[in-house]
Amino acid sequence: MKRWIEANSWTLGLAVLLAALLLATKLIQPGFGASGLDSLARAALPFALATVGMAIVVLAGGIDLSIAAMMAVASVTGAVLMQGATDLQSVGIVLGVLLLGLAMGAINGFLIVVSKVPDIVVTLAMLFVWQGVALLILNAPGGAAAPWLRALTTGNFPGLDILPRAIVFLAVVTALIWLPIRRSKLGLRLYAIGSDALAAFRSGVPVGQTRVIAYALCGLFAALGGLSVTMGTGIGEPIPGPYLLASVAAVVLGGVVLGGGRGGLLGPILAVFILRTVRMDLTLLSVDPNVAAIVEGTIMVAVVMFGAVLATRGRKT
Repeated sequence: MKRWIEANSWTLGLAVLLAALLLATKLIQPGFGASGLDSLARAALPFALATVGMAIVVLAGGIDLSIAAMMAVASVTGAVLMQGATDLQSVGIVLGVLLLGLAMGAINGFLIVVSKVPDIVVTLAMLFVWQGVALLILNAPGGAAAPWLRALTTGNFPGLDILPRAIVFLAVVTALIWLPIRRSKLGLRLYAIGSDALAAFRSGVPVGQTRVIAYALCGLFAALGGLSVTMGTGIGEPIPGPYLLASVAAVVLGGVVLGGGRGGLLGPILAVFILRTVRMDLTLLSVDPNVAAIVEGTIMVAVVMFGAVLATRGRKT
């Protein structure tokens, strides 16, 4: 038990911090309860899914600056196709959007591996490509979401009034996708190329293939994030939201080293809820929205800079 606590001390600290922030929220607004948790969870869901996708890429030693644009493509594609579709048709549409996300991520990874251009340059270029694709599909918010899809993340879980469905949805999809990968050879390969790509290559790890898979998984979670935006608003959003910097900040705050190879997914998810709770508390305190944006942005930039310093020191040692 002692060894487990030491190994997960950062994540446990984040859990304690989140609990303290929720307690502070209760003190600020005594009426905060199940409905407030539901609103917080639904607001945090797209950020959490984007963060999970970003964390997988960072663990593999990369970064994807196009994640918000891929979310926009998934959001508008699903919303346009689901408008007027039956429930059965919408199930097929959701599966198709998830495959689209996999394809977008795989394209990013393939271009990085083949061109050997730094991932930050390739994904920055692809950000504009995917953003253009989203605007071609839908040049203004519109479309629709299937009622059954919206119901997946609205309200609280039956029998547990304090547990939002959005959190259950996040936990289920993350566990179904990540846990089998984490416990397989692929999971070991992702961590290996993030720790030392050259050493991994010399050990027989297909570095290029593994990197493409990492970006494909990021695209899959970006598609889930885009669908969650449509699920929350009922329409498609063609303009990428503020998910890029927020996901990178949450990844770093969650204990994932920017250089790759160390960290998990639970910490970054907790970090998302911490950042969203801070934003909610600023709103409840009637802080000017512009000031709140400055505070939130400062926190994110500070966290990212701190993570970059740690990653640089790690490479030197």
